[in-house]
Amino acid sequence: MPLLEQVLDTYPKDVKLVFKNFPIRRHKFARKAAVAALAAGRQGKFWEFHDELFKNYNLLSDEKIREIATNLALNMNDFDKDTKDPKLMAKINKDIQIGVKAGVKGIPTTFINGRLLKNRSLKGFQAIIEKELKKIRK
Repeated sequence: MPLLEQVLDTYPKDVKLVFKNFPIRRHKFARKAAVAALAAGRQGKFWEFHDELFKNYNLLSDEKIREIATNLALNMNDFDKDTKDPKLMAKINKDIQIGVKAGVKGIPTTFINGRLLKNRSLKGFQAIIEKELKKIRK
C-alpha cells in the first residue's frame, strides 16, 4: 500500500490530504501533465490520472497523455476542452506561487500543518502527526 494511503488509513478522522501542483521546470511535459490531471479531475479521475503520470514520468508526451486519458475512459471531447481551460493553468500558477512561498524546492514535498516533513517514512509521518494532534487536543 502506498505511503500516503497508509497515513490516511491510520488517521482517517484526523488527516486530510491536500494536493498542490508544482510542475518542475526542467520537465518538458510537467505543466501539460498537471493540466491534464486537473482536466481528468473534472471527470472524477484525478488520482488515477496522477498515478499514471508518475508511473510514466519519463515517457510523457502529448500522445502518452492522450493514451492515459483514453485508458481511463475519459470523455475525450470534455477532456480536450478542459485542457484548454485557462482556469486550470491559473490554478496551477497559484499552486506554484504557494509552493515557492512555502519554500518548496522539488517534488514530492510534504507539509503537515505548515511544517516541512523531512522523514518521509510512515514513522516520520506518525511522529509529526502525533505531535500536531497533541497540540490540538490540549
